Amino acid sequence: MRTSHLFTFCALLLSSGAFSQQPSKIARIDSVLRWMSEREMFNGTVLVAEKGKVLYKKAFGIADPKTRAPLTTASAFNLASVSKQFYAMMTMMLHEGGKLQYDDPVQKYLPIFPYPGVTIRHLMNQTSGLPEYFDIAAANLNLLDTLTNASMLDLLAYKRPPLLFTPGERWEYCNTNYTTLASVIEKVSGMTADKFFQQRIAGPLKMTNSYVYHLKMKTWPASRVIGFQYEGGQPVLNDLMAFDGIVGDGNVYSSVEDLLKWDRALYTEKLVKKSTLKEAFTSGRLSNGKSTGYGFGWFVDDRGTRVEHTGSWVGFYTQIIRYTDKDQTLIWLSNSSRATARQYVRDIWEGKPIQLPQTELITNINLVAGNGLPAQKTSVRIMNDRIRDIGKLTPYPNEKVTDGKGAVLAPGFIDSHSHHDRGLKDEPKFLAAVSQGITTIVIGQDGDSDPVDSLKGSMKKIPVSVNVATYTGHATLRQQIMKQRLYRAARRAEVDSMKALLEKEMDKGSLGLATGLEYEAAFFSNTDEVIALAKVAAAKGGRYISHIRSEDIHLEEAVTEIINIGREAKLPVQISHLKIALHSKWGTAPNVLNQLEKARAQGVDITADVYPYAMWMSTPRVLFPKKDFDNEQSAVFATQELFDPSKSVMLYFSANRSYEGKTVSEIATLNHETPPKALMRLIRDADEKKGSAGIAGHSMAEEDIVSFLQWPHTNICSDGAPDGHPRGHGAFTRVLGPYVRDQKIMPLETAIFKMTGLTAEHLGLRDRGLITPGNFADLVLFDPATVKDNATITDPMALSTGILKVWVNGQAVYENQKATGNFPGRFVGR
Repeated sequence: MRTSHLFTFCALLLSSGAFSQQPSKIARIDSVLRWMSEREMFNGTVLVAEKGKVLYKKAFGIADPKTRAPLTTASAFNLASVSKQFYAMMTMMLHEGGKLQYDDPVQKYLPIFPYPGVTIRHLMNQTSGLPEYFDIAAANLNLLDTLTNASMLDLLAYKRPPLLFTPGERWEYCNTNYTTLASVIEKVSGMTADKFFQQRIAGPLKMTNSYVYHLKMKTWPASRVIGFQYEGGQPVLNDLMAFDGIVGDGNVYSSVEDLLKWDRALYTEKLVKKSTLKEAFTSGRLSNGKSTGYGFGWFVDDRGTRVEHTGSWVGFYTQIIRYTDKDQTLIWLSNSSRATARQYVRDIWEGKPIQLPQTELITNINLVAGNGLPAQKTSVRIMNDRIRDIGKLTPYPNEKVTDGKGAVLAPGFIDSHSHHDRGLKDEPKFLAAVSQGITTIVIGQDGDSDPVDSLKGSMKKIPVSVNVATYTGHATLRQQIMKQRLYRAARRAEVDSMKALLEKEMDKGSLGLATGLEYEAAFFSNTDEVIALAKVAAAKGGRYISHIRSEDIHLEEAVTEIINIGREAKLPVQISHLKIALHSKWGTAPNVLNQLEKARAQGVDITADVYPYAMWMSTPRVLFPKKDFDNEQSAVFATQELFDPSKSVMLYFSANRSYEGKTVSEIATLNHETPPKALMRLIRDADEKKGSAGIAGHSMAEEDIVSFLQWPHTNICSDGAPDGHPRGHGAFTRVLGPYVRDQKIMPLETAIFKMTGLTAEHLGLRDRGLITPGNFADLVLFDPATVKDNATITDPMALSTGILKVWVNGQAVYENQKATGNFPGRFVGR
């Protein structure tokens, strides 16, 4: 794997801010636009003028993705919402001619318009309360229809969608205002909007490359620019669509040269009197007198010294800014579906610092995108924190390049059940996680969580290398409300208090409710209590995940309980680390899966996660399902059915450190007692000394693990921490190596899907888990031939091999078997 770290001198100056010391803003604008054009970040034209004098005028790129004809400064772009100022001007002309009044109801001119309280002023000021027409129209168009102003007006009259608010009550930008305004213009003027525009604006101002064009017209002028977008490094059509028989909110075409003529006319009375024009640049007022910041087709700043508008539609992004106190004009038009350069040009002109986007090209890879589909040989480009493009891409000038040398590039693995947060303060590099390809950990598990605010505060104070999402713990809620009274079901008032706390945490970004019903802090809760809380999570669009009440003697009942919780609370539910921990039930995974499939068939969205080990890790107290820790008969049952004392190791035991690393059988030998008595001793000693105890219990069958891994609705997790059980360092690489490559229990693409896309789906996470343009650039590059877990019980922190490079939010966090020292991790909220 080879990485190039070359940057041009210009790019370094710009990104570091050193270039901001250059005296000429124009030189800076030109340099930035050239740099961005070379990187497919800008395709368009720009003009800057002062007092009518052109200071800068230039075209970059192509006018048509099919012909590759070059743009010129006379090329006419679809202005998108910048068009609104022209329809406002047409209305002002009619007003000045005595043809209409601003405070007339729209119904006066359009009788079928169904809202008697809406005036022309409401339309122009964007205070009407009308809903956007896009959804209304989309639901009523067939594949052969093209929306027009007349058909849209008919739809409003027929559908009568309710107003969003009383006209004049508030400001809300809405394209329906200006499509309706265009209908008024045509009715009052007696001519189509395109003819009115040509006769009253474009013609008099000699705007030779300006016109109204829509899909109901048979031909278009040669100057018309075609919208496109880049896909796989190639320009692909992204131009007018079924809505584009309509005008008013867009579909005026113009060039930067013509828009300067328009700008100059606004300082004169060529079109309307100055007294008429003044209102266009005056902020509208709500019914309560509050300023809206929007005039007639223009955004207006508080001082009235800057008026502006932007536009975006299909492949077109546009902007015009008029600094009226300085008589300066900035015009920016683009047709490549990318608006990044728009803000940079403005910031440079206004003397603000800029930070250019950075890209990295990952070439020569087998892309496994996280959707379960076969791998493809391709390249991936990152821009800042997102995936920019996928395809046969070539490097930009002096671009950073990572040569994958034929390795697999997959989405960063999402650990749906993690305890790696124990390293939030002590190990922000999260080496245990990133060294096995994990880029997002999901914490708050087994009923135990920290408040979202505390988590965010910790990550702000000490940045980390991985993304972190969290559930809200049921036991934590119980402890906050019930204090030490945990060994009973909660009272109604206590449940209500817990619900209020959970609701607040959900609003702050918690994924949902997590329970650890096998543990004592929650074991004595009843199902009704859990359902009541799960309904709060459901109401907020959240989820429920559970270390179920029993993974051994009452497994079937525990599975039934989580199914009922999902059914009653009506939310997705997930079983944490699905397993069969009762020796006499080994080999019955098909029975459990049949129970889950039956629930799914009945409409319960139940899933599971699973880790690839026959050992769990917990407190030895879980080996007493009846919580009768001094009952030798229960201890004997535990050693016979619940774990193998000869293979189960005490990972930590604060009451007697000499026990750590020894099996329960070895501890029994040391004390000249049976394994059941040794188990009772461990719990008794830990209680008496109020110490902590953790055991890696060997109690699962390999055939069950494989069955659970193969179930289509299980995703992979680690349930791991920075130390202790080897799963903390090796769960994901253990699946990829021993299980997928060696045992071939499933295709590699399926395994990665279970680590990424499926996990994101189970968690309700967006923009992660798939390698697709626009998603966050959480990525892992690995060699499928050598990837392997190396962590063991005796060496639980051994790093995996075969993980070549890991990116989180576009930054490398792991490479060459070590952390890079970058900390781009973010809190990921619901």
